[in-house]
Amino acid sequence: MNIAIARTDAERQACFDLRFEVFVDEQGVTPESEIDAADQEAIHLLMTEEDGPIGTLRILYEAGDARIGRVCLRQSARGKGLGAALMQAALAAIAEGPAVTAIRLSAQVPVLGFYEGLGFTAYGPVYDDEGIPHRSMKRDATGAAG
Repeated sequence: MNIAIARTDAERQACFDLRFEVFVDEQGVTPESEIDAADQEAIHLLMTEEDGPIGTLRILYEAGDARIGRVCLRQSARGKGLGAALMQAALAAIAEGPAVTAIRLSAQVPVLGFYEGLGFTAYGPVYDDEGIPHRSMKRDATGAAG
């Protein structure tokens, strides 16, 4: 398994293809909402195995914080600890990037516990995003829950 920044157009396209597979095909998110203007500014991480791409996420920097989003794994890669490895790679990339005070994300409610295990704390009400209940989560940039 390898996790690296998607630097080429082909690697970024592999990230977008995985997101479509998970969010559009599996979860019913509208195709036009999945790829947005933020993708041009984002750092995309791509997780691969010998058989090809299996996971991705993106990192954005805004208002002094880092935001992790669009976290997904191909269905066959789930339940093996690979999501945690992908998130740890994102946290390491953020630590090497511009100084931030907090790391934020928007989590689907069924996986809040996964992110809590990585030091994130939920805050605010549950809200609807494309028909899927979400909550905002954050942790401080040094690793303690925020």
